[in-house]
Amino acid sequence: MYFAETMYDHAASDLGISREELIRPNLYKDNEETHFHHPIGVSPLERMWKQMMTQGEVEKRRTEIDKFNNENRYRKRGISLLPTKFGISFTATHMNQAGALVHLLKDGSVQVYHGGHEMGQGLHTKMCAIAAEVFDVPIDVVHVNETCTDKVANTLPTAASAGTDLNGAAVKAACETLLERLQPFLKKHRETMPQTDKERTESLASAIREAWFARVNLSANGFYKTPIAGVDWKNKGVNEFKGEPFFYYSYGASLTEVEIDCLTGDHTVLRADVCHDVGKSINPAIDIGQIEGAFVQGMGLFTVEELLYDEKTGRLMTVGPGMYKMPGFASIPRDFRVSLLADSEDSPAVRGSKAVGEPPLFLAFSTMLAIKEAVRAARRHYTQETGIQVPLTFRFDAPATAEKIRLACPDELNPLAQQD
Repeated sequence: MYFAETMYDHAASDLGISREELIRPNLYKDNEETHFHHPIGVSPLERMWKQMMTQGEVEKRRTEIDKFNNENRYRKRGISLLPTKFGISFTATHMNQAGALVHLLKDGSVQVYHGGHEMGQGLHTKMCAIAAEVFDVPIDVVHVNETCTDKVANTLPTAASAGTDLNGAAVKAACETLLERLQPFLKKHRETMPQTDKERTESLASAIREAWFARVNLSANGFYKTPIAGVDWKNKGVNEFKGEPFFYYSYGASLTEVEIDCLTGDHTVLRADVCHDVGKSINPAIDIGQIEGAFVQGMGLFTVEELLYDEKTGRLMTVGPGMYKMPGFASIPRDFRVSLLADSEDSPAVRGSKAVGEPPLFLAFSTMLAIKEAVRAARRHYTQETGIQVPLTFRFDAPATAEKIRLACPDELNPLAQQD
């Protein structure tokens, strides 16, 4: 994705147009196919693009940025808009499966085991929400136990942003099995539909107790496998890249404005607008937090996290907090606006939601692209000032560290940038 966007950047620069002009006609449209002949279904990219252009006031801000750049010799600003599409599923098809174990207890509580690992991303909270919705009870009567293979065996990595999709569907399947067993008893206790959380909780507890006395099994296993055909990666014929590696696609767009100091190479993210498609969100607060975290993590990847190795031994030198720079509080955009795509189409995943976690990370590349635009402004200013032509299409490798930004900005102290 990084290389593809860099190609767009170089092409737009050589053509003398903005990246937006080049990208806009190439956005995916509804029911178009990927390069591996997989129909994408509904594409919200056009709508997200327009939202970013309007909400972010791109044309107005670009005019303001040009004015700022003309008035400031050693501080420059840049802005960049970036769309993204991310396929959801393990491309190793056999890994798209998950199990769950759910118990109903006589006090009316629901005990859930699933195969996903909670690492702060809110997976357990979403599992509770899914179970609570099936039984129509408040979330606080559902309890998720820590993941262990003596309860749910043969678990797979919680990765590829598919933790909720896979484990949530398995939990839902187990809960629906139990709900079906409880129907004769729930029907009696919910003849007049309970209105309050307390009434719904008490009616479920009463139904569970009656089912227990009637010797009904109050434990159920759930299993889910993503309904995709996958790809035969060993096929070397003409259909080598034809297949169904993903269940659906997650989309996003970001608009980032930065300011650089041409003398030190330091940069500040003045504002970042991010819109992401999460389908029908199970928990919007968690999803927004995941998008914010992914974006800042991506900023680290593309701007400050540089790996340096000893040329003789190959040993990694950037080890520990004294040598390796990560994003900190000051790295967060000063104006950070994150939103979920409104009126998103239901996805085929559990509860119509879409994966979040990895998909928004690449949106932070808009930060590096904006830095590159600011560097171009510095190069234009130098050419106007001295008459020396400095290339506007130039190699600018990630991460865009202070050193690389400084060396890319030409002035009387830095002739290096003239020789790209």
